[in-house]
Amino acid sequence: MIAISGQEISKSYGHYQVLHEVSIQINQGECFALFGPNGAGKTTLLKIFATLSRPTAGQIKILGRDAVKEKDMVRASMMFLAHGSYLYDELNAIENLQFAMGLRHLTPSLRSIASTLDRVGIGAFSGMKVRNFSAGMKKRLNLAKAMLAQPHVLLLDEPFTALDDSGIALMQEYIVERVTNGGAVLMSTHDRDKAAPLAHHAGVLSQGILKTVSSKAG
Repeated sequence: MIAISGQEISKSYGHYQVLHEVSIQINQGECFALFGPNGAGKTTLLKIFATLSRPTAGQIKILGRDAVKEKDMVRASMMFLAHGSYLYDELNAIENLQFAMGLRHLTPSLRSIASTLDRVGIGAFSGMKVRNFSAGMKKRLNLAKAMLAQPHVLLLDEPFTALDDSGIALMQEYIVERVTNGGAVLMSTHDRDKAAPLAHHAGVLSQGILKTVSSKAG
């Protein structure tokens, strides 16, 4: 089944066109890596798929649902881990996860939350307010969100930024886990070396145009 589909997506801000008729398709069980320089439109494209921004033209479907007309249904099946942490600084790690899962009508047990925090390497800091977290710890906490939610579609904006070697390995492991379990992953990144081994398909976005696409052999 096609998990993520974008047909001739364009996006303009006034007279400035950010995306020019971008088309992309990702099946369940696949990872797509989106490369490109700063300002190429990668984050804009991810926000459109995440239903946080409307395209000027084109059609977006997530798991067969129209991402504009059925936005609430689409949001329930996906998660977007943005470049910024978007966490609540005055809540601790456990409270942040409980709040995030509550918005998705999920109620994981404290044992499940604790186990997930241990898996991402920040279990010892579960009671600490997030304002005291480093950027890497915040990235790990966001990864814990995805692990608890298990979204069918995972959108990642610069997933390896701020992570040390063990954090990068953990992120790579989870991406493989998601696609192995039938999920679909779309990531934008500057780090080809870390993303290429994970990607079934890759594209280069430059000046709003998806110029090249390659597929993993086999």
